[in-house]
Amino acid sequence: MRPITLFLLIALFIAPAPLSAANCGNTSAGFEAWKKDFAKQARRSGVRKTGLKALAQTQYATRTISADRNQKSFKYSLEKFMQVRGANAIVSQGRKRKAANPQFYAALERQYGVPAGILIAIHGMETGFGRFMGDSQVVSAITTLAYDCRRSDFFIPHAIGALKLVDQGAITMATKGAKHGELGHTQFLPGNAMTYGVDANGDGRVDFYNLTDALASTANFLRRKGWKPGRGYQPGQPNFAVIQQWNAASVYQKAIAIMAGRIDG
Repeated sequence: MRPITLFLLIALFIAPAPLSAANCGNTSAGFEAWKKDFAKQARRSGVRKTGLKALAQTQYATRTISADRNQKSFKYSLEKFMQVRGANAIVSQGRKRKAANPQFYAALERQYGVPAGILIAIHGMETGFGRFMGDSQVVSAITTLAYDCRRSDFFIPHAIGALKLVDQGAITMATKGAKHGELGHTQFLPGNAMTYGVDANGDGRVDFYNLTDALASTANFLRRKGWKPGRGYQPGQPNFAVIQQWNAASVYQKAIAIMAGRIDG
């Protein structure tokens, strides 16, 4: 064996192992150490100084973990789910909202092909038409879910998205949303906010707490997920598969379709 070959073999055995990805956890114990590792991943993904500073300031969101561990409503029957979520009230108020501002919803349908009923049903279901958009600190909530082992792979891109939104000035550490880090009127996850957000009112920024931006962004999400203008959206029809992209729970999907049909009807 030539000396150079022997040297290369020895080098392979003594070379340091590559850095592993940040380890997830199921309690708050490892959160601070995880954040330091995650900061490296965030930096490689394009997060800049302001976003990294926000990451360093995040706190383990105990209420978020509790909510994630105890989701019950999606286990209800469709009838029970609609009763609990106030479907009749959403339809009644939704019809009034559509009648009060028909040009706004018609403009969205012309641009994105998504009818008013769908957007109104989502708006009503998610935040009661903006009456309650959440009381959890968005960046801490989504970062905690990225750390938590249950669905870390799913939430990591959304945590990166949240930090980039901080860099852009779209949100801050004070921004409040739902317990899973969703934003604004229709509760966009931060990664989706980065991808599908629309500045519909032309003020130079995408603001999910502004109704015009939020509903246009929702319509844009659905259209880019494959919404077919003029086609049906009830179960078995072409656009129902797009509703399934908005929320993974079957009772939620069916409830949106039913309420939208009653609002549009």
